[in-house]
Amino acid sequence: MHREATDQEPAEAPFGWIDEQAEQRRRAGLVRTLRPRPAASDLLDLASNDYLGLAHHPEVTEGAAGAARLWGAGATGSRLVTGTTELHAELERELAEFCGFEAALVLSSGYAANLAAVTALAPHGSLLVSDAGNHASLIDGCRLARAATSVAAHADVDAFAKALDGHRGPALAVTDSVFSVDGDAAPLPELAATCREFGAGLLLDDAHGLGVLGEGGRGAAHAAGLAGDADVVATLTLSKSLGSQGGAVLGPAKVIQHLVNTARTFIFDTGLAPAATGAALAALRLLRREPGRAARAREVAAALHGQLAAAGLQAVRPDAAVVSVRAPSPEQAVQWAADCRAAGLYVGCFRPPSVPDGISRLRLTARADLTEAQIAEAVRTIVRTAP
Repeated sequence: MHREATDQEPAEAPFGWIDEQAEQRRRAGLVRTLRPRPAASDLLDLASNDYLGLAHHPEVTEGAAGAARLWGAGATGSRLVTGTTELHAELERELAEFCGFEAALVLSSGYAANLAAVTALAPHGSLLVSDAGNHASLIDGCRLARAATSVAAHADVDAFAKALDGHRGPALAVTDSVFSVDGDAAPLPELAATCREFGAGLLLDDAHGLGVLGEGGRGAAHAAGLAGDADVVATLTLSKSLGSQGGAVLGPAKVIQHLVNTARTFIFDTGLAPAATGAALAALRLLRREPGRAARAREVAAALHGQLAAAGLQAVRPDAAVVSVRAPSPEQAVQWAADCRAAGLYVGCFRPPSVPDGISRLRLTARADLTEAQIAEAVRTIVRTAP
């Protein structure tokens, strides 16, 4: 029986609460909007995560096109049904070998890879210790897992040790290798030593390390001497340095087989599209032939930071290819980014809740294919438009 609304008791719109939240965002200067970009643009791009400049490389785009022609537009099903192609298996073998791990598993996104790894490796009764600066996908993985979660102060090894001390049962430390907001690196060797002291595993998200850190871009785990260790698992994305789409988990073969059988974002998700798989494989092979791209991305980041800091801006020293520049407020950060765009420069703009410390920033990504003239022009534009 339906209860009729009366004059004294008006029916409320089911989504009326959205208006109040939208107004709160507007007042705080936190409204986000989608801005479609054209296929070709005159803007100098320091906003994308195309660290090695491979997203439009002819070999990479042909890798995508050739895979689509051969395998079709989509994977057609989950990886356990029809969605695994020979191309997926080839990419997994080459990713694992390149990064120094025993095995790899490719998923439809880096987000899905992190959800898969965290939830599958944190059974009931276990403990997750998560860095306070971790990416949202790791945070969401902790929320979905059946484990207890302790949040450790950012990059604080002692905080991880304090959380792990006294726990009985499986435990897993979870951290970005390079943090996406400021571009600072986690203290991986020290963190790994602490995990071993307390019998915990280490899961690192190498989304911003692959292609930039380590010998020839083999990643942060490789750079720290941890790749292939029995107690270390890495996740990564194919959408940054490799210029494609998708994600992967790398680790011991028994861990990867466990994910195949238990990770819900792998089991119940359609496999990565063949075009993205083919593009990532082509990019990986190109990186192997041209390992200098990794060092060049780091050089560009250092040059951007040095010139911006010399101009008096609050630029954070980068450990990889992300350069962060502090802004006075969310509103001024948005206006600063808009002024840069009007002047021909595309930069990222990070505001709460995307930044854990509440400080708004311009976020610049150093691309290996930027010239010295382009670096200088980007710096001039950022300095000239600074609030």
